[in-house]
Amino acid sequence: MDFYLLDENKQPYKVSLEESYKIYQDPNMKIVQQDKLDNGLFVSTVFLGMDHSWDQSLNHKPVLWETMIFDGKDEYQERYTSYEDAVEGHKKALEIAKLYDKSNISTENNN
Repeated sequence: MDFYLLDENKQPYKVSLEESYKIYQDPNMKIVQQDKLDNGLFVSTVFLGMDHSWDQSLNHKPVLWETMIFDGKDEYQERYTSYEDAVEGHKKALEIAKLYDKSNISTENNN
């Protein structure tokens, strides 16, 4: 399993497991963007710090970012291989989340 941190240009570089813990000390490295919407949904895009790719071939691109829409069921998730794709993916997720009708969303509190 490979671990990563980001440089000042948001480019990943490999680190040891111990070094990877720095991600939790710097929220600016971990959080790309998070938004709480008026309809109650929460959209979060984060740097994962660990390669989540199933492809472990020599030339694979590590999957290091993730966007989720939290609606009580965690139905939406996308992952990315670059910071730029993660930023664009967050914008896409915001548009999707804005279309949700809150009355169709079931959460633990209103089951």
